[in-house]
Amino acid sequence: MQDHAAFTSPPRNQTGLTLIELLMFIMVIGLALAGVLQVFALATKSSADPQAQRQALAIAESLLQEVQLQPFTFCDPDDANISTATSATVGAGSTNCTTASESAMGPEAGEARTVAPQFDNVNDYHGFSMTGIVDITGTAVSGLDSYSASVTVAPAALGTVAAGDALRITVQVNGPNGTAVTLQGYRTRHAPNAS
Repeated sequence: MQDHAAFTSPPRNQTGLTLIELLMFIMVIGLALAGVLQVFALATKSSADPQAQRQALAIAESLLQEVQLQPFTFCDPDDANISTATSATVGAGSTNCTTASESAMGPEAGEARTVAPQFDNVNDYHGFSMTGIVDITGTAVSGLDSYSASVTVAPAALGTVAAGDALRITVQVNGPNGTAVTLQGYRTRHAPNAS
């Protein structure tokens, strides 16, 4: 009779995971993943909506550029002496404005941003505001009805330029989820004949 031990192979070391080890691994990974996801959720909830922020910035930049492109002269842009006036004085003579000066902040009677007669000077935008963004023709821009914008214009000293010859333009835009953007820019007076 042969020995039974001669026909069996020697025991080998087993490799792999037991069911308990596999379950423990899944549980540890699950807990770690849950913690990471909570951090992402908290960061997302507490941060501003980047799309709303970018949109508010684009609105503010556009409105600031619109204001800065307007004339800033001593006389109303419709005045015959606009290019020869040397001060905002109204009266006879080519160095004075013939009808009205542009020294007052805010639009002249009847002027508006979107209908004739339209704003024609930087000063006209002082105090302007809109809820729901509209373009220069008065057409509502789709998707921007939850935004509002306002403009203030004030005299400011700018380097060697006197406060009366420079204006600081402040544009404030508010949007959804508390989004707020404020931009400032400057406009200097174009008065080729001023001394």
